Amino acid sequence: MTHATSGHSPTQGFSGSPGRSPRSIRDGLHEAALIAGAAAAGAIGWSGVALALPLALAFPALWAAAPTRMIATAVSAAYFLAASRGLPQGVMTFYGPGIALGGALWIGACLAFVAVHGLLWSVRPGWGRAGRFALASLLMAVLPLGIVGWAHPLTAAGVLFPGWGWLGLGATAMVMLALTTRLWPVAAVAVIGAWLWSAAGWAPPSGPEGWRGVDTTMGASLGRATDLEQHRALLAHVQRAHEAGARVVVLPESALGLWTPTVSQVWMDALRTTRVVVIAGAAVVDRHGYDNVLVEIAAGQARVLYRERMPVPVSMWQPWLSWIGEGDSARAHFLANPIVTSQGRRIAPLICYEQLLVWPVLQSMLHAPDMIVATGNGWWTAGTSIVGIQRASAEAWARLFGVPLVMAFNL
Repeated sequence: MTHATSGHSPTQGFSGSPGRSPRSIRDGLHEAALIAGAAAAGAIGWSGVALALPLALAFPALWAAAPTRMIATAVSAAYFLAASRGLPQGVMTFYGPGIALGGALWIGACLAFVAVHGLLWSVRPGWGRAGRFALASLLMAVLPLGIVGWAHPLTAAGVLFPGWGWLGLGATAMVMLALTTRLWPVAAVAVIGAWLWSAAGWAPPSGPEGWRGVDTTMGASLGRATDLEQHRALLAHVQRAHEAGARVVVLPESALGLWTPTVSQVWMDALRTTRVVVIAGAAVVDRHGYDNVLVEIAAGQARVLYRERMPVPVSMWQPWLSWIGEGDSARAHFLANPIVTSQGRRIAPLICYEQLLVWPVLQSMLHAPDMIVATGNGWWTAGTSIVGIQRASAEAWARLFGVPLVMAFNL
């Protein structure tokens, strides 16, 4: 009598036992490495050091190397969240204790970037995938998604190809796309070579002769004082800069607080016996909201020089308030006044948040400015790299287009 046997040999039974195969473990480690690499590229590339910006170009290669859409989405999230890691702490400082709001804004800002790069990822390698990355990069560089288009790898163009202008921007774009194809090793070598060549002679851009930016350390009080003491302190800064040879002095965003006829008169009177010109941040308020502006003041004259195109979303720009009849929001002037003229120079102005985006500076550069003026009020960013990133971005754009740069920040 024969005995029935099972359909599994002892070896087959072992191979079918629970557990992950070496191949699946390798795949998991590979995916984890891609995500960790993206986080490192975001954290180090956007650390506030201009020369570190080319590390952001690792992101396209890591995105393209993702084996699935889910991993590509995770890679995108890791890069963006690491690059913008200072936001939760900054929001806590601005609004008060509590991580919830800061975390919500951090995740909310990430959603557009992650959704675009996740949806446009393709399993098929080659130039088709490169074209999808190009579309994702374009969408995050221009309006409307460009409103939250932080940490854009194209910003590295100023480090890789200083002085090349639009040609350098195009070269960076081509290298960025090549990094998403099988040509990525060649593209990576090109990036490293250009990076080392640039770093060997790197120097931060300076301002034109006679122009000086003044940094202040007045914290949250800047522009909020109700007496004249702060104005006198700022005038003392201006006087010292003037004595050191400055003809035009730039003060930080919000330095003058509310721009009223009284404030205007105080400053015009104070400058009446000098030839110095002051460019400073202020706010112009009316019943419909307010404009974040730069004003120009000289002896006996003053005017609004620039109205911010893109205030900080949520904390300043709150367009939904108009739906309920409120008028407390900063206005976004979007594509208005990309160039202003002061003292015979064509200026590309960038206030605070605009320095983190691509479209404001490129819109200004289409008009061939003579210089960039970048201001900010970063007291709320203490302990984060946000102001450093703003400075590094402004430096990179100024170096790319070979124009002088004047910066003034309050901390």
